[in-house]
Amino acid sequence: MMDHDAKADLLRYLQEARESLVWKVDGLGEYDIRRPLTPTGTNLLGLIKHLSGVELGYFGDTFGRPFFDKEKEPPAWWYTEDAELNADMWAIPQESREQIVDLYRRAWEHANATIDALTLDAVGRIPWWPEERSEVTLHHVIVRVLAETHRHAGHADIVRELVDGSVGEKKGNGNIPEAGRAEWERYRDRLERAAREADGV
Repeated sequence: MMDHDAKADLLRYLQEARESLVWKVDGLGEYDIRRPLTPTGTNLLGLIKHLSGVELGYFGDTFGRPFFDKEKEPPAWWYTEDAELNADMWAIPQESREQIVDLYRRAWEHANATIDALTLDAVGRIPWWPEERSEVTLHHVIVRVLAETHRHAGHADIVRELVDGSVGEKKGNGNIPEAGRAEWERYRDRLERAAREADGV
């Protein structure tokens, strides 16, 4: 009973982060979901693409439950020696939003099936980690993917705000104080002044 409850809690928080990330591309055009908004190229669709690979790898290959096989070939960006650096962090023009979001949703299903089928203390091996530390439990993997998904959902929050000013944790829950544009501008100006004063500017 405890095992099931712990899994349910972990999965609930993971699912919230997944859905928040996908929601961040709603209502935006192709350019805005793909445009790089940090010096290292962080973009909304790339975050979703990257997390698709994260879930398929950690919950698939780690536990002998690969998503790709002879009938389902991995995409060109999949983690191989031939893959271009950071190929999982952005979408080429030929990759549609629908394809990438659909892959992410299928990754959820695959991951959820692994979580449902195994106990939290089930042991797997992460093939891309050094052999001496590649052995992990399902519990460890869930926590790792949960942390990474929330981290990237936070990135998506900031990128979306830079794109069009939209903010919020998830649909129907902004999780920030209600304020108009003018009030936020005053608040931001106050922070700017405080930062300059602290720096002696």
